[in-house]
Amino acid sequence: MKEAVRLSDYAEHIQEALSKGILLNTNGDKFNAMVIAWGNLGLTWGMPTFVAYVRESRYSKAQIDKTGEFTLSIPLGEPDAVITKVCGSQSGQDIDKVKEAGLTLEPSEVNRTPGVREYPLTLECKVLYAQEQALSGLPDVLREKFYPQGDAHTTYIAQILKAYIIR
Repeated sequence: MKEAVRLSDYAEHIQEALSKGILLNTNGDKFNAMVIAWGNLGLTWGMPTFVAYVRESRYSKAQIDKTGEFTLSIPLGEPDAVITKVCGSQSGQDIDKVKEAGLTLEPSEVNRTPGVREYPLTLECKVLYAQEQALSGLPDVLREKFYPQGDAHTTYIAQILKAYIIR
């Protein structure tokens, strides 16, 4: 069962959880979950949006580019250490993260990418815009700290289509 929620009621919680790591889920060739700790929840073009940053080298990037969608799964309590370790340090191209992290997938309502029952606050997102970062536009201090190998992110602005808690 899913309980619809108002984003405004959970905005502060989402921002706090993001700083500890939430799951960005994709479902191109197979389901994959990646821990992210950067992102922005807001309004763009008059729509509720989430801005996600995904490195060019990540398996999740290819999946988002293929499907144009993702879900976000956000814990209501503290993040699970096993989920964080598996989904934050290993590539879904090489392992089955559902099995390794003990994830329970929940079908989404609008898009084809499931949510994760263990992180029940779910946002279904459709990509509206994608742009590869131009690292030359960043101040040296940020480029040196966050991009020492020159591995830029793609910025995805995605419309939040649905927000709910998996019960």
